Amino acid sequence: MKPLNADLHCHSTVSDGLLTPAELARRAHGNGVELLALTDHDEIGGLAEAATEAAEVGLPFVNGVEISVSWGDDQTVHIVGLGFDRDFAPLVEGLAQVRSGRDSRAHRIAAELDKVGIHDAYEGALKYAGNPALISRSHFARYIVELRHAKDVKSVFDWWLAKGKPGYVAHPWATLDDALGWITGAGGITVVAHPGRYRLSRAEMNEMLSRFKELGGVGIEVLSGSHDDEHTREYAHMARHYGFLASRGSDFHGPGESWVDLGRLPDLPEDLVPVWTRLN
Repeated sequence: MKPLNADLHCHSTVSDGLLTPAELARRAHGNGVELLALTDHDEIGGLAEAATEAAEVGLPFVNGVEISVSWGDDQTVHIVGLGFDRDFAPLVEGLAQVRSGRDSRAHRIAAELDKVGIHDAYEGALKYAGNPALISRSHFARYIVELRHAKDVKSVFDWWLAKGKPGYVAHPWATLDDALGWITGAGGITVVAHPGRYRLSRAEMNEMLSRFKELGGVGIEVLSGSHDDEHTREYAHMARHYGFLASRGSDFHGPGESWVDLGRLPDLPEDLVPVWTRLN
């Protein structure tokens, strides 16, 4: 049987993507995606638009979100929720609480960047975000590229915005318990997003994955736009070890800015059970 071309991780203008939810659905369909989830950061406001456009073009669609979670000693991990009821009140209220800290963090990031000669960064980032409640590091990155301090968004993170760099600011996000509680309470399933991006030791990663499973987590992104072949092998092994379902998502943010376009990832290893077997 031909593997399903599912893309269960991407972003629209409702968080830090470059395409509207409708444009994203059309691009995914044009790229041959056969199952799409929109997973904006801590935000579900684009799901209705994406679902409507997906239905128009005949693209199966599931609700998604990517929740920012604080873990351990100043670490941030991301949990993707899939297939949930987007009107579930505790989820809606919890995400609003998480988003409420974005503007204050943005002002602190701008203050740190000002110290190293990148001025008016808050105003520059807000120009790209449009809404203070949605402002993110990606919006700062686009402004820094505009100023020609870096050649592309990825370089900005490497030099300015990642942990330990001049513009990095720690921030308390949701707890792992809360994030999984909101999604499972809303009838959805939870997936660890792009595990290859976290600066966790092997022991720390195992601790996090063990706790994730204890709380009812069921999936892990084996294939991600930010994963290389070594990451894919490692997290395929983790999926087997923990009995996780395997997910596949480009983490697409926009043309010319992402590692991989929508629907252009390789197939999952044949022995893994895909996460979409649990989605309606």
